Amino acid sequence: MVQRTLADVWRREAPHVLGALLRRYGDLGDCEDAAQEAAEAAASQWPVEGVPDNPRAWLIRVASRRLIDRARAESARARREALDLARRPDDAGVAPGADEVPGAEVDDTTRLLFLCCHPALSRPSQVALSLRAVAGLSVAQIAAAYLVPVRTMTQRLSRARATLRDAGARFAMPSDEELPARVAAVLDVCHLVFTEGYTRTSGEALVDVELAEEAIRLTRQVHVALPDHDEVTGALALMLLTHARLPARTDSAGDLVPLAEQDRSRWRRGLIAEGVALLEETLPRGHVGRYQIQAAIAAVHAEASTYQATDWMQISVLYDMLSRVAPAPTVTLNHAVAVAMAHGPTVGLALLDPLLTDPAMQGHHRLYAVRAHLLELNGDVEAAAENYRRAAQVTTSLPEQRYLNRRLRRLGR
Repeated sequence: MVQRTLADVWRREAPHVLGALLRRYGDLGDCEDAAQEAAEAAASQWPVEGVPDNPRAWLIRVASRRLIDRARAESARARREALDLARRPDDAGVAPGADEVPGAEVDDTTRLLFLCCHPALSRPSQVALSLRAVAGLSVAQIAAAYLVPVRTMTQRLSRARATLRDAGARFAMPSDEELPARVAAVLDVCHLVFTEGYTRTSGEALVDVELAEEAIRLTRQVHVALPDHDEVTGALALMLLTHARLPARTDSAGDLVPLAEQDRSRWRRGLIAEGVALLEETLPRGHVGRYQIQAAIAAVHAEASTYQATDWMQISVLYDMLSRVAPAPTVTLNHAVAVAMAHGPTVGLALLDPLLTDPAMQGHHRLYAVRAHLLELNGDVEAAAENYRRAAQVTTSLPEQRYLNRRLRRLGR
């Protein structure tokens, strides 16, 4: 129980702990290491001593001591500075000032997000570092999102921290001139966080509601800062329209309910209305990007009263646009389903063929799951069963594994 509490606390507090440390000590890599050491200390002490009344202050105090000890060991100058910091009066290690100001929590998370999206980093590194530092995702979860080995992602994160250190990046919001250039990376982060929350890549639960809602909260903050940015508006609309389905996505046992079988009366109409309104606000402006197209696809699903009433032809056209604007294997998977529903499973299967030789996709369960579904629609039961079986073996999500095995049993295999 305490371990679960620690995980919940860490998810909630990690960005704020990092924010407090960065404001005082500056280096993201060192601060992340110290925060992780504080989390490890909590894991060993809280089961014995109990969870403190102010977990954030406890974590900041312990992490600060780690940084001070490290500074003392590095040089005489650092020792003097660390001793000076240690003498400063504070409340359980939290510096007075910005950390105690109401509303500073949102500012800290947003500052950290934009710090991780510093222009000195490549786009993949910006997103990966943000997922680790801001969203609290594990290295394994981030590696799964990028379809790369954990070791590769660990090295990428280490290089990103070193690059920020060399660039002298500071814990502060970018200037008005710098802000737009960082938005694309920020939106990628928010969307990946939402995706991980909406469909977890591993574990016993299909959905992490808190993570999905944190992504929406972050995107709302960016939208407040840039209300006229088309893709920011599109990304927020996409998340709202998708999140609206959440109550119908799982059954009483927490197992996956596919879109075709969901009770649409349980969809959150308020979120759908807000998402559609945002989409109607941004589409007439002219520029159409990937998030606006994805939001439009989600809106077509939301407008269908039943699965059978879905306008698959329109969705197919939108996915064709998306495949040109932002080509990616995951786009191809969804495009194949839409084309299969609009033009027949044979046409959809043909779109999947190039992915079968893509090394990054050969270990991805969704390729085999989508292929199995289309083969089943095409009447090829044996091939469908083989692909459902392969998908169930590859996925690390237990709810998805159970769903795939149910589909397999339904085929009598």
